[in-house]
Amino acid sequence: MKQYILFDFDGTLVDSRQSALTIFNQLADKYHFKHILPEDIEPLRKLSLLQRCRFLKLPIYKIPFIVREARLLYRSHLQNICLFEGIKPMLEELTKRHFTLAVLSSNSESNIQTILQKNHIDTIDSIIAGSTLFSKQTLIKKFIKVNKLHPSQLIYVGDELRDVIACKKSGVPIIWVSWAMMQWKL
Repeated sequence: MKQYILFDFDGTLVDSRQSALTIFNQLADKYHFKHILPEDIEPLRKLSLLQRCRFLKLPIYKIPFIVREARLLYRSHLQNICLFEGIKPMLEELTKRHFTLAVLSSNSESNIQTILQKNHIDTIDSIIAGSTLFSKQTLIKKFIKVNKLHPSQLIYVGDELRDVIACKKSGVPIIWVSWAMMQWKL
């Protein structure tokens, strides 16, 4: 029976924290919502999307426009975004242990591919990219259906509360990682 590990990308495989902060605050200036300070990042990860919007004084209807623009701005930061220490050997080891690896992210497939290629990562079997801010569980369920899996054949690895909620709704086990503890050991 095939076993899959589905990874979130930003904050789980790659450390894009500084670039995300810079991009977000650039968009905050343009769209007139609250800046994120470095000390806000960890508490925000534990909030739902609606709670984040309230904290940032960001109207929820602006999110699709901001996400689209953020992906474009992210492209200009690709050279600054690195894998967390130990990710490449960890992915290689999981592949040796016969896990099939995939990425599910709200980032663009092009951005993800560029970073994976830059780091010579060829162990990722598939990328599910796109607008997952509101419906990550829908994409997880679609992944299960397309690959003809039972939820027990999949483990999701993510770094945000919305990852936990999506997995719970999908019946998929989750490993929740913390940026403060990003050292992968097998």
